[in-house]
Amino acid sequence: EAPHFELPDADMEIFSLTSLQGRKNVVLYFYPKDDTPGCTMEANEFSELEDDFAKLDTVVIGISRDDCLSHASFRDKYGLSVLLLSDHDARVCKRYGVMGEKEVDGHKKHVIQRSTFVIDKQGKLRHVMYGVHAHGHAQEILNLIRTMK
Repeated sequence: EAPHFELPDADMEIFSLTSLQGRKNVVLYFYPKDDTPGCTMEANEFSELEDDFAKLDTVVIGISRDDCLSHASFRDKYGLSVLLLSDHDARVCKRYGVMGEKEVDGHKKHVIQRSTFVIDKQGKLRHVMYGVHAHGHAQEILNLIRTMK
């Protein structure tokens, strides 16, 4: 069972994972930071495949610790169609086990490991991937969803 959650989106509307249960598959991808090279590539690639995901009754959702305003400017700057959710306190990130330690300038920081979860219409986790590479990942996930029954 996928951990349930409610988080605000780029427009500060509350999104609930349970709202899609029974209706849509969900690609939930966690990424470190808005408007950075890898995260921008990943969001753009998922957005470019939006119609293909929609044909498979699938919604793509990106989660990071950036705030709603950052998500809105990121979405608008690149014309992103994926739903971006803000997990400022990392509550959902921790439930999905995507937080990791990274050393930055001699200090240990808790950061999001790029990770993706595929959740079926019944709310069950079907695929879990940690430490993914941004380039080509959206196509890889689309191919996985095509094989789901």
